[in-house]
Amino acid sequence: MSTRRTPFQKWKLTMLAIFVAWLAVLLMAPLTLPSGSVKDLSGAVGRLDNPGQEARMNLFADAVYTMGDIECHQIAERSFYLNGNELPVCSRDIGISIGLLTGMLIGILYVRRINPFLLAVGLIPMIVDGGLQAISSYQSNNTLRLVTGIIAGVVAALLLCEFAARYLEVGPEPSRKNLEPKMAPKGQV
Repeated sequence: MSTRRTPFQKWKLTMLAIFVAWLAVLLMAPLTLPSGSVKDLSGAVGRLDNPGQEARMNLFADAVYTMGDIECHQIAERSFYLNGNELPVCSRDIGISIGLLTGMLIGILYVRRINPFLLAVGLIPMIVDGGLQAISSYQSNNTLRLVTGIIAGVVAALLLCEFAARYLEVGPEPSRKNLEPKMAPKGQV
């Protein structure tokens, strides 16, 4: 007895594998380097701030830290350390990665449809925490950044599941041409 997976089920399993792999490489990269060799990667989002440090890393760690360098500010005080090395992304981004994985697991196990508006409300804690830091002297802590990141990651994964379900289960919006009734050729009824 074989069970065929729907396109939506295949999509969810693929996304889960991607999220597991991404979190795994983020956590493995510092373990492949000598203890204490990556101390301060502070920079800005969207640019390479640390090519000198990354050039001294093994190929795997170099690739992961370079992706982190482009994607994250990597501010040392806002990051966790593993093996005495700063992780490739900040504590909030680690939380988002954990949340994406967790949210996808929930999306696989929980089959009911979810109102996207209600899910979007789950982004408010991260928006408030990060927003206050950006516009005031308020400074969050790594635990709060991790937690708000996890919540946002879960919400993002569940939103992805909801929108993928709408597209993969129902299909794209039918075109008007396909909705027109088909006429039988003349002389046939």
